[in-house]
Amino acid sequence: MRSFILAVSTTLALMAPAFAQQPTLPAGEGREIIAGACTQCHAAGAFMQLRSGPEAWRAQVHDMILRGAQVSTKEIDQVVSYLTANFGPGINVPAQIVPGSLPDGAGRDLVEQNCGLCHGLDRVAGARRSKAGWDAMLARMSALGTPAKGEELERIRGYLHAQLSAN
Repeated sequence: MRSFILAVSTTLALMAPAFAQQPTLPAGEGREIIAGACTQCHAAGAFMQLRSGPEAWRAQVHDMILRGAQVSTKEIDQVVSYLTANFGPGINVPAQIVPGSLPDGAGRDLVEQNCGLCHGLDRVAGARRSKAGWDAMLARMSALGTPAKGEELERIRGYLHAQLSAN
């Protein structure tokens, strides 16, 4: 029993710095629901980088409920409103999350302008996908409403293929 207590206390001591560095959720109606339901499975930084609109947040909330998030049907609208108000399109990435730096290349400006509306650039810079993976992601972002269309979207595709592809 003593060794078990020692192991648990050592583990908690080692984990304390990681918990201390977690970003803080902004104040607002719905914060407590988010803090209780969403952070049961992942750190707040996992969703604080997203910049989704209300429809996309609603779909995300429903998906998380299907996966076990403890959000009642009466709380869904409040959660979606909170997420949209604090992590919607055009809302700045919280100061606790340091944006990444993208490699130089043709199309970087379009990635920053378009992808940066909804995502922290560290998320884009850290991703390594195959060219087919980037194509699938761009198709998904187009369906979700990225403002990039036509030639701009092709320049973004070229940048992602050249600078951030795994193959």
